[in-house]
Amino acid sequence: MQLKSIHFMSLAMLLLYSNLSGAAEPITKRFNADPSPHVFDNTLFVYATDDQSNSGTYWDSTEWRAYSSKDLKNWQDQGSFLNVKVFKWADDNAKAWAPEMAKRNGKYYFYAPVGGDKIGVAVADNPLGPFVDAIGKPLIDKAQDVNAGDEPIDPMVYVAENGETFLYFGTRVPKVVRLNADMVSLAGPILDVEITRSPTNGETKPYGEAPFIHKKDGTYYFTFSTGWPGQIVYATGEHPLGPFTYQGVILDYLEISTNHQAIVEFNGQTWFFYHDKLLPGGDSHKRSITYTQLNYNSQGQIIQLDTAK
Repeated sequence: MQLKSIHFMSLAMLLLYSNLSGAAEPITKRFNADPSPHVFDNTLFVYATDDQSNSGTYWDSTEWRAYSSKDLKNWQDQGSFLNVKVFKWADDNAKAWAPEMAKRNGKYYFYAPVGGDKIGVAVADNPLGPFVDAIGKPLIDKAQDVNAGDEPIDPMVYVAENGETFLYFGTRVPKVVRLNADMVSLAGPILDVEITRSPTNGETKPYGEAPFIHKKDGTYYFTFSTGWPGQIVYATGEHPLGPFTYQGVILDYLEISTNHQAIVEFNGQTWFFYHDKLLPGGDSHKRSITYTQLNYNSQGQIIQLDTAK
């Protein structure tokens, strides 16, 4: 995977982050997907859907797995740290899909789509658990919550500088809801995230899934997948609730039916995590997490990643 430009990186950095050139490298030889990267105590943790344990014909794994690194070169498989059965209210056929993690109040909160209609939250005292169900019921429940959408999946949590906390999720129509400071209760109604057309060319893209938000230089960047298969695109706004104006493509179509991105700052650089078909035997159900550096131009636009391999 190559970026269109790599700025002022030393030879040592180029060697350390060798996956910025040539074919993208998976962080592990185990199939995994839906990366949720977070930096805790100078270590980067990636929480993931475990494709290795699914049937190969559907996303039917029942456990989440974690990986960690201090340098983005050497990765440690931290094993399966949580099973859907921790949520006693979950259906017997519930599956473990794209996860999210957040740290606050000295605790670690794990947000878990359980099946396709609920989001649970588990809590622990350290990044790898042990985790317990935080509230004994779903945090988001399609059957009970107004405007939860078709599928309340793909949770993503953003904590603003002023302490306001937002939970994003959903397919086909992006959703957002404020969380209370306890991180396990809703502070208001579930809202639709508005994405408007670019004023310069009238272009927009349909929302599919995988909402993610980050802030850079005062601007909020809302990224998402356009569908199945999908591009990873972005829109920008002035507030975590939007509205957001569509800007362009970050990652073009890959040869798999889904994609799921996340962005994290680590060791002075911005990193773009996603999954692709990278290992022998890989396909749309046997995916692999990888990453590359994310760059912006002088106008704050994200430079599209070069998918040539």
